[in-house]
Amino acid sequence: METSLIILITAAAIVVAVAVGLAVGLVFRRRIGAEKIRAAEEQAQRLLRDAERDAETRRKEVELEVKDRLLRAQADLEREGKDRRQEMQNVERRLAQREESLAQKLDLLDRREKELSGRDRDVQAKERTAAEGQTKVQAMLDEARRTLERVAGMTTDEAKKHLLASQEHEARLEAMALAKRIEEEARNEAEQKAREILAIAVDKCASDFVAEAVVSVVDLPSDDMKGRIIGREGRNIRAFEKATGIDVIVDDTPEAVILSGFDAVRREIARVSLQRLIGDGRIHPARIEEVVEKVKKEVEATIKEAGEQAAFELGITNMHAELLRLVGRLRYRTSYSQNQLQHTKEVARLCGIMASELGLDPTFAKRAALLHDIGKSADGEHEGTHTQISTELAKKYKEHWKVVNAIAAHHEDEEAQCIEAILLQAADTLSAARPGARRDLVESYVKRLEKLEQIANSFKGVSRAFAIQAGREVRIVVEGDQVSDQGSYQMAKDIAKKIEQETEYPGQIKVTVIRETRAVEYAK
Repeated sequence: METSLIILITAAAIVVAVAVGLAVGLVFRRRIGAEKIRAAEEQAQRLLRDAERDAETRRKEVELEVKDRLLRAQADLEREGKDRRQEMQNVERRLAQREESLAQKLDLLDRREKELSGRDRDVQAKERTAAEGQTKVQAMLDEARRTLERVAGMTTDEAKKHLLASQEHEARLEAMALAKRIEEEARNEAEQKAREILAIAVDKCASDFVAEAVVSVVDLPSDDMKGRIIGREGRNIRAFEKATGIDVIVDDTPEAVILSGFDAVRREIARVSLQRLIGDGRIHPARIEEVVEKVKKEVEATIKEAGEQAAFELGITNMHAELLRLVGRLRYRTSYSQNQLQHTKEVARLCGIMASELGLDPTFAKRAALLHDIGKSADGEHEGTHTQISTELAKKYKEHWKVVNAIAAHHEDEEAQCIEAILLQAADTLSAARPGARRDLVESYVKRLEKLEQIANSFKGVSRAFAIQAGREVRIVVEGDQVSDQGSYQMAKDIAKKIEQETEYPGQIKVTVIRETRAVEYAK
């Protein structure tokens, strides 16, 4: 019983203690909350005061900035107005100067007009005086003519006829001599010009007999490739033609396109580039430019190698690299279907053989032969015939004078001053004119020679006619008692005109008429 009582007392004490603790805690929490609220109110008032001070400071700064901007704008306006006023003053000053200048010019014009009026009056007076003098002179001439007619016993018209008749024969002789001299001078001056024109025309001619030398055919795997080569709206073919400088002809030819151009090196670059593009399959402008640039370098290397190989085969050393490059470019050059590099090497070998047979050093002959046609492969900035260009290049790169003279004289443009020049002329003629070397067939070659001799023999007074230098020249021997010196010139013209009308030939044909008079007498 006592134990239960003790427990109850203890429980009651614990409850009382808890209640007292809760009451004390509530009182303590209320006091702390009031202090926090008071502190928060104080902080809020302090922040409010700080905010008011900042706002006031900001307002003053803004007012100062606005005033400063207003002052600057006012200064700018004043400065601009001052500039405008200054400009207006300058304009007014220039206008005043122009007005003054115009006034001076008007005064000058007035003075000149007065001077011209005075001169006009003077001229009219002089004209009247001249007319009077002319009338007097005419009267004196009439009187003198009547006196001369009376003394000579014939009229003026009769004297004129007599004088003309006496001088007619002499005038005819002088006219014939003058015509002959003018013709010779014109022929001498025109020969060089004609050679230049013919050389340029032959180099650039696109006639049928060189058609295959200015086009290349590229085979295609299928006709579908033509569309890829052309590209969308033709952009691929335009890019290719711009990069290579060669025309691309896409026609109805099955599985093939044609590359056309006079520059054989560019045409070779275009041919190889197009083949690679077709094999690669990627055909677009960027790829086209990349492939073309790469092929250009490869072809240039091939050209250099071809020139060095030709010099090595002929035993020629110490030649400038640019000359070797031009020799290599001849690999892509043809003349009447004859490859120019092969022609050059053939001429060099012939020159070397003939020089050796004559007991000469073949070095200069071979060197001149290797360089005699490099003008045909030179770039377009050089002007003149290929002989002139080759000569200039040889001089530029310090070749021996014998080499330069042989090159300049190999088409008889200049006089040969060494034996090597004559050997080069003979070797060049042998290589180019022999039957089979160029496009002409043997039958047509022989027929052309016979036709030339037949035309020459058809003229009256011709004793013999010979077609020489592979049909490039016709020499006619005439009878001296049937054809005069003047008639020989006319015969040469007539034969040349008939050859032009009745035959077809490359280049030009020289017609030479030879007249010889022999007087024979025996002393007994």
